[in-house]
Amino acid sequence: MGDLTGRVALVTGGSRGIGAAVALRLAREGADVAVTYLASAERAAEVVRSIEKEGRQGLAVQADSADPVAVAAAVDRTAAELGRLDVLVNNAGVFPYGPFEEVDLAELDHTLAVHVRSAFVAAQAASRHLGPGGRIISIGSNLAERVSAPGVTLYAMSKAALTGLTRGLARELGPRGITVNVVQPGSTDTDMNPADGPGADGQRALTALGSFQTAEDVAATVAHLAGESGRTITGIALLVDSGANA
Repeated sequence: MGDLTGRVALVTGGSRGIGAAVALRLAREGADVAVTYLASAERAAEVVRSIEKEGRQGLAVQADSADPVAVAAAVDRTAAELGRLDVLVNNAGVFPYGPFEEVDLAELDHTLAVHVRSAFVAAQAASRHLGPGGRIISIGSNLAERVSAPGVTLYAMSKAALTGLTRGLARELGPRGITVNVVQPGSTDTDMNPADGPGADGQRALTALGSFQTAEDVAATVAHLAGESGRTITGIALLVDSGANA
């Protein structure tokens, strides 16, 4: 078995893209895995079936990450139904795009609710279940550190907040043996941003390697942080962006 045998993980927004890849990788490493989803029950069920094919328990929980009550309840349900909680991956996200002047308060509030408040609330709920060796890992963005084009100010701001949350929680929870980190992907080949889609060549040109990374590349980094090999890594923002921010 893998590095996470006997452990339980929750991946928010785990029905597609990076979240689904993370959930499957953690299962392959031996963890039982719960995923939250917003609307696509069938996609979430497919992820659960993939987890179960790895010989692990899977659980799909419908939860809107913009709803703090639903987020906390998903954490508690995971611990109750799968018996414990060892790893929280804050992955759920949205991608607001457009001129700064056109962002309205509804979009501002929703983005911050999904990216920032949700991660805070989930971490707070998870902290009541995590023991020594626990892990909190958030999925941020390389745009939190370097904004390469206009139109992403709100997105970059919301993802940058995860760095402050990560560093603060690393200090808060470190004495309990819990690590906290944020992984910052760049252009990742998913259905939301395909490597052969419009604008992909421009994104590739910004990278040192001239390529997108895959969701599995990001998942491998999460698995490293979640496992025993990540036990002394905490309070950091780790870029997985093919050198876009080099």
